[in-house]
Amino acid sequence: MKKQLSFYAAVGCLMLCSCTGGDEPQGGEPKPNPTDTTGTKVEYRDPYLWPFSATSIWNMPIGDKAEYVHAGLERTAVMTVDEDYICMTPTEPLMKVYKSNAGWGSGPGRCEHTGELLCEVPLPKSWEISPDTWDGGTPNAGLAVLMPDGRTIKQLQPFAHCDPASDEATAMFVFGDEDIYGEGRLGAHGGSGLSAIGGALRVHELTPTSGPIRHVLKINLWGAKNLYYDAETRGYRWPADRADGYAAEPGNGYGRKRSTPPVKECRMGALLALPPSVNIDELGLVTEPAKTIARALQDYGAYVVDDTAWDVNAFVTEWSPEGRFKDEFKKNWGFDFATNDATDWGQDLIKIFAQLHVVVNNTESTPGGGGNPRQPLAPPFAVKF
Repeated sequence: MKKQLSFYAAVGCLMLCSCTGGDEPQGGEPKPNPTDTTGTKVEYRDPYLWPFSATSIWNMPIGDKAEYVHAGLERTAVMTVDEDYICMTPTEPLMKVYKSNAGWGSGPGRCEHTGELLCEVPLPKSWEISPDTWDGGTPNAGLAVLMPDGRTIKQLQPFAHCDPASDEATAMFVFGDEDIYGEGRLGAHGGSGLSAIGGALRVHELTPTSGPIRHVLKINLWGAKNLYYDAETRGYRWPADRADGYAAEPGNGYGRKRSTPPVKECRMGALLALPPSVNIDELGLVTEPAKTIARALQDYGAYVVDDTAWDVNAFVTEWSPEGRFKDEFKKNWGFDFATNDATDWGQDLIKIFAQLHVVVNNTESTPGGGGNPRQPLAPPFAVKF
């Protein structure tokens, strides 16, 4: 295995100018300022920080043929985070992951083994994922971990590692493997079947110096108010391969806490975006991170990947052994990412969500709606493992 780039090598790994070409791994590491045969500076990307192919749903910009329908999301006063557990440490010793049936209900907690060995994955023992470290409740807790071959991503949910002295952890479900250099569509967001790494806001992103976000995002909505269900659609659309098992049920099923049905196009897996007709400079956004988020939502959009199950919206963010996005955000900006309508940041997010539309012709054959993309495709990978 060739030398791996460090987790925080985002800026050092990515060069100044774009180039065209395929996204298969390139042999070796780039020189400090690589150039092509014409002398043009070439940009590369670290697969640990910016995974999946340029044509992956997580990297595809919205096209100029995109068609939009207003999502009609109901206003909520609260924004929170849903943390994806992302671990890119393929050389760590293997940790045994046992079945826990705790799930999202009552009974034995997630820390307790209740079944067989599910798999073994390379994780640092010091990384504690437990009721003492997560922020209350029963989080979605999807894990994406890079395996020793340097390219297979294994995904589990809900994951817990409660004892930092132990090489044993728990989960309830194991999902199909994905290739870090491949399309990466599916994974451990159980409400949609979509990836637990693609689309997450990473630790190195949305800082005062990180520049624009250059990939699709992920959001969770309260399904009981904002997601549509009928027997024909079963509450989801491509690229999701499912909706929550309770989507059709009375009470907390999709659309059940709303006097008029949600927009039919707004289902699990919907690509939400700000259409080109929305002038971001005229939205009255006060905070810089909100302006960056808005531009990403116009250029790339965000997939609906899970149900918040209460009256909040959520962006999906990274929690890795190196840090948590929400902690880095607070250090960089001086306020919490999770917020309410009493803050400028909260008011900015309310303005953005009020303008979100569904890209109705986002399909497998026309990802992002098709046509000319609003932004260049992702550059080639910097290294080959």
